[in-house]
Amino acid sequence: MDYKTLNNIIKKHQSDTLGLPNNRKYAIIIPLIEKDGELQIVFEVRSKYMRRQPGEICFPGGKVDQDDLNTSETAVRELCEELGVSEGQVINVEYLGLLVTPFRLSVSAYTGFITIGSHEGFQPNPLEVDSIFTVPLSFFLENKPEVHYINVEIKPDDNFPYDDIPNGESYEVQKVQYEEHFYYYEDYVIWGLTARILNDFIAIIKGDRT
Repeated sequence: MDYKTLNNIIKKHQSDTLGLPNNRKYAIIIPLIEKDGELQIVFEVRSKYMRRQPGEICFPGGKVDQDDLNTSETAVRELCEELGVSEGQVINVEYLGLLVTPFRLSVSAYTGFITIGSHEGFQPNPLEVDSIFTVPLSFFLENKPEVHYINVEIKPDDNFPYDDIPNGESYEVQKVQYEEHFYYYEDYVIWGLTARILNDFIAIIKGDRT
């Protein structure tokens, strides 16, 4: 193979997360509105009709479609479909970062401001959204989440070729602690990927991250 052929292959390649060629790509958006004279974050309670995680609290978002130009378009499209707003009402969409989980899931996270003064102006899609609620941004700035841990063990299978690697006979099984954040607001429990992204968002605002 010559370099020109190689280069053409690479140019046509769709970039992906290295080491996770079949990861599932999603995009979410943290919706902000102004209500009662302050910024508030809009949360969804997932519909009981949803196949995955019915009743869980989440941000608007979903799987990246092939027709989407980018993940920003995915996030805004999902927001509009789920909360019943128009694209023109979603402004100042900014990229926060990419969350990659150990479970072949990558999530592009955004923030966006919705030009509706109160969440009563939304028209949620009942097939996806059971209800919505808002939490003042100040609540998260003033209250840290509870942190708990899930232990993930990385263990080779029985046929792992220990003899083919240096010091294979002393290969140690790796254990990783996976942080889970829990925010408690009134009767709501915000946790999982939603809380993880929210925690980083707050850290960025407070200057704990750049």
